[in-house]
Amino acid sequence: MSMFRIMSMILVSLSLIIAAAKAELTIQLTEGTYEPLQTAVPDFNAIGGEVADQYAQQIADVVRNDLQSSGLFALQDTSSFIQKQVDITNPPGFTVWKITKTDALIVGQVELLENDLLQVDFRLWDIYGQGEAASERYTTKIENWRRTSHKIADNIYKRLTGELGFFDSRIVYIAETGPKTNRVKRLAMMDYDGANLKYLTEGDQIVLTPRFSPSLQQITYMSYEQGLPRVFLFNIDSNRKEVLGDFDGMTFAPRFSRDGESVLLTQSKDGNSEIYLMDLRNHRSRRLTNHPAIDTSPSMSPDGDRIVFTSDRGGSPQLYVMNVNGRNMACPSGERKNVCRITYGQGSYSTPVWSPRGDLIAFTKQANRRFYIGVIGIDGEGERILSESYLDEGPDWSPNGRVVIFFREERPGAPARLWSVDLTGRNLRMIDTPTDASDPAWSPLLE
Repeated sequence: MSMFRIMSMILVSLSLIIAAAKAELTIQLTEGTYEPLQTAVPDFNAIGGEVADQYAQQIADVVRNDLQSSGLFALQDTSSFIQKQVDITNPPGFTVWKITKTDALIVGQVELLENDLLQVDFRLWDIYGQGEAASERYTTKIENWRRTSHKIADNIYKRLTGELGFFDSRIVYIAETGPKTNRVKRLAMMDYDGANLKYLTEGDQIVLTPRFSPSLQQITYMSYEQGLPRVFLFNIDSNRKEVLGDFDGMTFAPRFSRDGESVLLTQSKDGNSEIYLMDLRNHRSRRLTNHPAIDTSPSMSPDGDRIVFTSDRGGSPQLYVMNVNGRNMACPSGERKNVCRITYGQGSYSTPVWSPRGDLIAFTKQANRRFYIGVIGIDGEGERILSESYLDEGPDWSPNGRVVIFFREERPGAPARLWSVDLTGRNLRMIDTPTDASDPAWSPLLE
């Protein structure tokens, strides 16, 4: 585990208030103990023959996988169920489910309709409170069955935690093949769980650091397509790309503003790197930093007022925060400046990303020949290390700000893989990809 001392303890209480039964289910996550919610998801009932049976099974499987992968739910083995079939129209046998110590029961039904439509219903039951917690009906095209499954899981997650889910989302990353000395790098996009993989570029040009727009079906990324590093926009729906602006020198490290109407990027000219903000509506850019040191990797706060970035102006790469409007602000040191340093720990800090919640910043840290993924408060307090290996790099946040995704090489020459870890430092999981993978970015929840 990390050599760095965890500087703060977390107590997160996630609760569901069930109005009908006045019951409360609570999951407590602490640094010392953790008990996931005991959850049962029987096979969904089907109406409409073998095709309906097939989709009922698949949808139930995806819902189980989503909840299990979050680390907050312990999915019970279906073979342990005493009540094998549960009718969605009637309450379950609460006493029977208590025998298997079930806290939450999810019951579903899939019906095949005309015109290749599916009608999917689910009900969430609180066993000990003996009441219904949630229910929903979805009518969708058959090809959208997987997204419907994720929406069901998101609905359950929100009801049981009080937080938005993250299952109905996508991840873009760099798919890498070939020898280390001659890598082929392509933009790839997949569902958060690795399904529906799609390659967005052919691999004839090196691409790096893709980032999702928070409001449009767009990705910004860096490419060497025109000889020098340039920032591009890629429209997912039309598969069209365009270079972002005509800058002198190199442009890199792009990231959308929180409203999706601008892009933060770094421009390197005459040996100096500065941060700019470009308006996508008129392609006018505004310089945000002005220092002889290297300023790069900007990320905007959710309210759009501040950015965090990496700079070596203090002698080594560290994290700094500044107001977008350039005005002075109160720094952790007690001074009022337009740029505030927030990291002073041992090692180098880079690739900061502001949490969608606004309270934390994720980062990459390098020290003692090891790499770490960590989070820190926007005031520089409460630094916490979430992962550590030979190479852990490039963090990004899930849409709800609870999970951090990054890429890892466990030893020299090892394949690069995508990993995720919970905000508490628990539930470290590898995300399966068919090739090496790096530079992941998480989309907002899909509409």
